[in-house]
Amino acid sequence: MANGQVFVTGAVEGDVDEAVLRRVLKHVGLGLGVVHGREGKQKLLQRLGGYNNAARFAPWVVLVDLNGDCPCAPPCVQDWLPTPSQQMCFRVAVRAVEAWLLADRERIANNLGISSRRVPDNPESLAHPKTELVNLARQSRSRAVREELVPREGSGRPVGPLYTARLTEFVEDEAIGWRPDQAAVRSDSLRRCIDRLRSFVPQR
Repeated sequence: MANGQVFVTGAVEGDVDEAVLRRVLKHVGLGLGVVHGREGKQKLLQRLGGYNNAARFAPWVVLVDLNGDCPCAPPCVQDWLPTPSQQMCFRVAVRAVEAWLLADRERIANNLGISSRRVPDNPESLAHPKTELVNLARQSRSRAVREELVPREGSGRPVGPLYTARLTEFVEDEAIGWRPDQAAVRSDSLRRCIDRLRSFVPQR
């Protein structure tokens, strides 16, 4: 704790996930301390036992994507971390953190330069939220959005060259960017994450 604020140690799959976690923590009144991982899901899960052990002594939050590993989050949570420590907040984004971004339909549509009507109303039902976000960017009125988020033909990449940078900027911009409270209305896994993190906030 510093200046009355609780800082939580985190572990994530990648840079966009870190930006989302930092923004969600700020939304509930917490700070993000040291961040582990950023090397993909498999390495994060391999180290989960160590993170859970550390959470016996201080608050931790680990954020992973569900992807296609389970039909829904609870079976995966039970398999990956059957006995979480008291100060471990282990959260699974259904089915990827991009679904949390799509859940703020108005702001993501504005950022991508598309009509909000094109953004799915239930992003957690999407099998591949990242692919959906890229496909929405293909329809953008903005050439910059298309060049930054959509992979170049023949590149073999799933996303464009500035995908991470642009989404990170969108998440961090509190004025016109992503709103966790609005997104939580359409994303149950985000709402549950916010509710759990609030338990780390000291009661006044």
